[in-house]
Amino acid sequence: MKCSIMRPDLSTCAEEFTETGIVTHERMRVIDANARALGVSGLQLMESAGRALADAVLEYTPKNVLVVCGRGNNGGDGMAAARYLQHGVDTTVCYLDHGDRSPSCSLQLKALLGCRVRLSPFISSDDLRSLAPLFGKADVIVDALLGTGTAGVPREPLATCIAMANASQARIVAADIPTSGMRADRICAFHRPKVEGSTAADIGIPIEAEICTGPGEITLLPARQRTRHKGDGGEVLIIGGGPYQGAPYLAGLGALRAGADIVRVASPVFEPVPDLIYERLFGDRIGEEHTELLIALAEHADVVVCGNGLGKESHGAVLAVAPYCKKVVFDADALRLPIPRAAQETVYTPHAGEFARIAGKFPLPGDATDACGRARAARAAAKNLRATILLKGPVDVITDGSRTRFNRTGDPAMSVGGTGDVLAGVTGALLCHLPAFEAACIAAYVTGRAGERVAEMRGEGMLASDLVNHIPEELFVRHA
Repeated sequence: MKCSIMRPDLSTCAEEFTETGIVTHERMRVIDANARALGVSGLQLMESAGRALADAVLEYTPKNVLVVCGRGNNGGDGMAAARYLQHGVDTTVCYLDHGDRSPSCSLQLKALLGCRVRLSPFISSDDLRSLAPLFGKADVIVDALLGTGTAGVPREPLATCIAMANASQARIVAADIPTSGMRADRICAFHRPKVEGSTAADIGIPIEAEICTGPGEITLLPARQRTRHKGDGGEVLIIGGGPYQGAPYLAGLGALRAGADIVRVASPVFEPVPDLIYERLFGDRIGEEHTELLIALAEHADVVVCGNGLGKESHGAVLAVAPYCKKVVFDADALRLPIPRAAQETVYTPHAGEFARIAGKFPLPGDATDACGRARAARAAAKNLRATILLKGPVDVITDGSRTRFNRTGDPAMSVGGTGDVLAGVTGALLCHLPAFEAACIAAYVTGRAGERVAEMRGEGMLASDLVNHIPEELFVRHA
């Protein structure tokens, strides 16, 4: 996540745009990764979680505590809690000693070797049955067996561990989320609840890890299957060109570099780009005489990107084609009234002037650096339009009317013409596989990061086409 000297002041509205309530495993993974990018390590978060878990246990004033731990980070949370319980509480850690542990869990286990904590490893169900007295005398059992990333019914020997805990008279405190099949008298959730009935504990995650885009967003990309065939990566149709011939081709290249397998450009203007499929539209500009062909192409495409280099005289054709598109990214000259809408999902990617055209009753603040004011206006407009808006600016705002993110990546050199076309194409490719809001968040983040890379090399001499080759580095190459 970019740490710029000129950071947007979000202090006055951070709470306003912070989500509350139940958080999914996928969203929590994003937040954790963004927190690490902001300088808070996974071990720091685990330490805070362990302390919060220990405090929850101590509310029962126990004499004997049994912490049952798996091999993942949830087990590490339990082991960290045990260190905070070593003074004044008879504490035993019963941990699965079979298979690989997560690195953080291994470090927590190593730290326990120097603590006043009894360690009882188990490999089999028989091992657990030999530890039955520990379950019988415990006042509190801490459930740190399996975390949010697991699914299905626990297998042996964990199934035996769950049964023994359930049969005990002890109170059971679950670390973050109860292990499937285990009862819980209290659920100590870290940061935000994952299931109903949880008590959330603040573990020090920066608020910007929630409300700003970061590398965590990229974890939402679906894995590419080794058995994939041509077309599985998505087919994108670009509708544009006429007055401005380069724009649709920049969008098309952005879509290809963001993972689309097939990209067609339907335009009156031909550019010799061999990676793109050209669909010829006769004449000087796109008109209603082209709608029959465009509808046929749109119905075949997974996503349509429309408006790049189109000119204001083609809006009738845009309105005619839009209802036949499953998903659309409307950009540039398509952003006019009446506002077009896709059949399923719609993303609008306006700059300030285009936003004023389509959302006049939700005016932007006069100060372009007022990220909070811009976000309020964009959120209201997105809710009214029932769509996702990616409002471009010094700080991009992405909102679906309910959720809002701020994107701080990018460089002033990206003010050069054509960078928005690349962004629209990247958004279109991601929309083939992701919901509109998530696609727009990732597209804004990675395009801005690509711009930062180019600016380091070329400064104010950046070309929009320079961005294209750096998109895959940010989107698909995992950086250490």
